Amino acid sequence: MASKRYLELQSLSAETLKEELTQAKSNLVQLKFDHNSKGLQDPNELRDLKKEVARLATEIRSREIKDMSAEQLAKRSKIRLRRK
Repeated sequence: MASKRYLELQSLSAETLKEELTQAKSNLVQLKFDHNSKGLQDPNELRDLKKEVARLATEIRSREIKDMSAEQLAKRSKIRLRRK
């Protein structure tokens, strides 16, 4: 079952997703710094923010793959086969 956040991300534009990703990454860096210097009251914030960054990056990449041509997809498949 899809989560609410996943459904929200699907409705956003690509530019908005990229902006949110950069904002989330900068928040993550700041949170890591704060955690190392003085500690956080709730360290689970780091985990949640990492997951949010991963969700955003995954949605952006899935849109990139969806927009690829058949030729690009075929080339991508060949590259993936060589890695195994």
